[in-house]
Amino acid sequence: MTNKDQSSSPETLGTPQTQEARLPYFDYLLAALKDGNVAVEKSFGRHVHWGYWEHPQQAPLTTEDFAQASEDLSGQVCLAGHIQNNLSVLDVGCGFGGTIAHINENYQGMNLVGINLDERQLVRARDIVKPATSNTIEFKQGNACALPLPDQSFDVVLAVECIFHFPDREEFFKEAYRVLKPGGYLALSDFVPKPVLLPFTKIKLPDKVSVGFYGKCNILCGVEDYRNLAAKKNFMIQTERDITVNTLPTYSFLRRSSQQFHVSSLFALIETATAEVLSRLRLLQYYVYGFQKPN
Repeated sequence: MTNKDQSSSPETLGTPQTQEARLPYFDYLLAALKDGNVAVEKSFGRHVHWGYWEHPQQAPLTTEDFAQASEDLSGQVCLAGHIQNNLSVLDVGCGFGGTIAHINENYQGMNLVGINLDERQLVRARDIVKPATSNTIEFKQGNACALPLPDQSFDVVLAVECIFHFPDREEFFKEAYRVLKPGGYLALSDFVPKPVLLPFTKIKLPDKVSVGFYGKCNILCGVEDYRNLAAKKNFMIQTERDITVNTLPTYSFLRRSSQQFHVSSLFALIETATAEVLSRLRLLQYYVYGFQKPN
């Protein structure tokens, strides 16, 4: 699962993709969940993203540990979004609804909406995430770059480890700004390349290879590009955190659990190993961002 760079044109801020996202790893997850794969259910049945460890060197890397680390990563993005009670929150690219569930279980008086392009993921989200007494939850099918929602209707917009799948980052920022109330927050997590890596991320590959296991991942947005994008869309950066070190145990967990997951894709092995090497070399970093719309 990965990300993007450059600051001016749509070509550099976001590479257009097809309307229907091709995400083979979700095909695998849905099939494994249907088959009753217990390891997949415990690890990715709620959250489908990397984990966050406050003390990564002490990570025991059990299934329960990874599940909690995934929960904690959602929590880090929520902190960047200044989540508190009695807010309207939109989670874009909501997957199986894990971040919505996290907010639902920890806050009150919340109006929660999850948006995803893949209706199959939403079917599971509706099945496993039920609103607490004081909260409301709705899962809707929709495009992150053309949100089917009214202007100024949310206090917070979230995008947890998914923006690299969106057709165009600049269009998503524009849509997030539109649906946010004045003073609202856009919070996200993303894989951010160092400048030295950018020329390699722009190499065009045949479609069969570029889709791979994690789908088409646009990793062309570096730190300076995020700053330029925020300024261009009139967002103020309130949080810019490099949490790469805190996410590294994810790779060890995936290696240790690979036999239980029964993943036969060569692309999965190659892509995950490549991301790990680049992350450990600090060429590919994992950031949490919080952007505020002016009052």
